[in-house]
Amino acid sequence: MHYNKNFYEIRSNNEIFEKIVDEKKDIGYYKLPYQETHDIKEFAKTVKQKHIVVIGIGGSSLGTYAIHNFLRHKQNGKKLHFLESTDPLDIKKRVSKVDLEDSLFIIISKSGTTIETISIFKYLHSLIKIDKSNCVCITENDSKLKIYADKNQMKTFDIPKDVGGRFSVFSAVGLVPLSILGVDIDDLLKGCKEVNDSFFEKEEYHTHILNKARFLVENKNRFNINVVFSYSSLLEGFNKWYIQLWGESLGKLNINGTRQALTPVGLLGPVDQHSFLQLIVDGVRDKTVTFIKIEDFEEDISIPNISLEGLEELDYIDNIKFKELINYQADSTIKAVEELKDIPCDLITIDRVDEFNISKLMYTFQLLTSVVGKFVQINTYDQPGVELGKIILKEKIKKK
Repeated sequence: MHYNKNFYEIRSNNEIFEKIVDEKKDIGYYKLPYQETHDIKEFAKTVKQKHIVVIGIGGSSLGTYAIHNFLRHKQNGKKLHFLESTDPLDIKKRVSKVDLEDSLFIIISKSGTTIETISIFKYLHSLIKIDKSNCVCITENDSKLKIYADKNQMKTFDIPKDVGGRFSVFSAVGLVPLSILGVDIDDLLKGCKEVNDSFFEKEEYHTHILNKARFLVENKNRFNINVVFSYSSLLEGFNKWYIQLWGESLGKLNINGTRQALTPVGLLGPVDQHSFLQLIVDGVRDKTVTFIKIEDFEEDISIPNISLEGLEELDYIDNIKFKELINYQADSTIKAVEELKDIPCDLITIDRVDEFNISKLMYTFQLLTSVVGKFVQINTYDQPGVELGKIILKEKIKKK
């Protein structure tokens, strides 16, 4: 007699880990930390244009923007622009800030047929001649965009077929534009590799990621909203990337048809202390909170020792460094939440503002997403809910 089952159950950490190990054969983002970067770096050296224009949407741009935003004060002076929305006012505003005659256009589309991307590409073609001298395409090696690029002798970089868009930031999708900007892409990959090795060798990140994933899954019916509260404007791009990664990967039907609902929210401190924090503290207990703070901002500007008439009672803040102030604000909020004792929270501290640390953070969240997906028994890497909208859009446009 044989017994088969297909219903959902929360499995042991060891079972989930073995499934992730097995998944490495088919899911390509696990291999990205070990890739060769020579060709990308050599190409980056040849780029003379000052304006770098990325035309892509979702996974084709959000990860690059997250790293660029985090390291924006450390780059080489080239100006990075993102064209992703089909909002006509947004397109015109963004294009107006670009010197089209001094631009390299990077067209990014895994499928090569993304409507938003190709629409904007067509528009740019109407404004300036785009050819092999000012354009590079990043796509799958047999896509229609690849065929177009080859026909026009344009430089191309491949997106591996087994790497999904929202997991692609550490492929050519992110490495090409970031390398052009002077970002040390080898240090980015070193950060990913440290997390990857630690996880698969059952060291620190293995324990941290599996335990956090298990808690989220075991308590998902009570705490189905996952808040990332980042204490730095440098992490604004990371928050947007996290929301796509988490929401599009984990909002699925599992093997027994149950709808999974882990909803991501990205907040920035201290700004959102004055808006969303009230909801966390006194609202319904349906949220977990992950605080992220930066240990060393490497910037020593201070609040000046100036007394303002009528505001003397605030003179106690004089001479405090802003990097200390923002961490005082973070620590105070964290303590206030912890003292409530009924809001699950954890803290991630980034040591320094550099490539190594931002990639560690992002790769950790990629692994966490994969592990949660295994726990709830879904396909973490597809997006059927998005595909239906694309089909309807295509049909609607064709009928116009």
